[in-house]
Amino acid sequence: MSLFSLIVVFLLEQLHPLDYTRRVARPVRSWTAFLERHIDAGGYRQGVIGAGLALLPLLLLVGGVYFSLYHYVSPLLAFFINVLALYLTMGFRQFSHFYTDIQLALRLNDPERARSLLAEWRGEAVLSSDPGDLARLAIETALSASHRHVFAVLLWFVLLPGPLGALLYRLSHLLSEHWRERGEFGRFADQLFRVIDWLPARATAAAFAVVGNFEDAVYCWRRQSARWYDHGLGIVLASGAGALGVRLGVPAPENPAWSEEDALADGGNGGNSGMGETANADFMQSATGLVWRATVLWLLMLVVLGLARLAG
Repeated sequence: MSLFSLIVVFLLEQLHPLDYTRRVARPVRSWTAFLERHIDAGGYRQGVIGAGLALLPLLLLVGGVYFSLYHYVSPLLAFFINVLALYLTMGFRQFSHFYTDIQLALRLNDPERARSLLAEWRGEAVLSSDPGDLARLAIETALSASHRHVFAVLLWFVLLPGPLGALLYRLSHLLSEHWRERGEFGRFADQLFRVIDWLPARATAAAFAVVGNFEDAVYCWRRQSARWYDHGLGIVLASGAGALGVRLGVPAPENPAWSEEDALADGGNGGNSGMGETANADFMQSATGLVWRATVLWLLMLVVLGLARLAG
């Protein structure tokens, strides 16, 4: 059922891309903002209670509906619940159009349009108009999005029954983003998401290594992932940079964590991760290929797991 659900969602997303911000992110953030207003007293304990109220009711409701349909009504209706949950929690089309338009703008030598598109995609100002910086940021954002919106959701969907894994990952991610700056109150939500993202980050990094330059990906993963503020995402980006042979991250003169020893160890490349060349539009195309090859690898693994279950 998992593989068929994914195939249906991929096809559905191509036909009717989801407005993720309006349909998912905004309603969830309205709910967490409501909880924050009524619970936040600035303490860690209130953050634990708030996270429980934000996650558990929806997970219990959806899980109860799914198992009731599967066991007492019709497995086909339960299948549709799976499809709906995946459609709301994962997908390429949420970011692929931005990425394609940025790549096209850079190829047409229009860095101002590329900068405007990148700022809209990231939801924050992009100060540089340098084509290399814009390509680098676009690749970083695309690798991050492919992990957070495809591979991590897919892994949790497989690990937990029904739609619970996909919902747990997406809700915990949004909760962490919304409450990350809330001091002690938001600390538990951030810790919870780091735990939930621990295995998916390493699975995504391993997939990038397998379908890219394996040796460089593993080297960058081991040597450079800790330089990123978000260590889990740093593993994904470091492995992706090594797999592509491109430099990602803040350049050395702007990066206080970069030392002379790091530069010598990595061939003086001057980047946060990677061992290759400066990013450009060609590397953006290579990153697209890397993500698609990793997707095919995951789908093949699902096929193997499905066949193993049937044989068992």
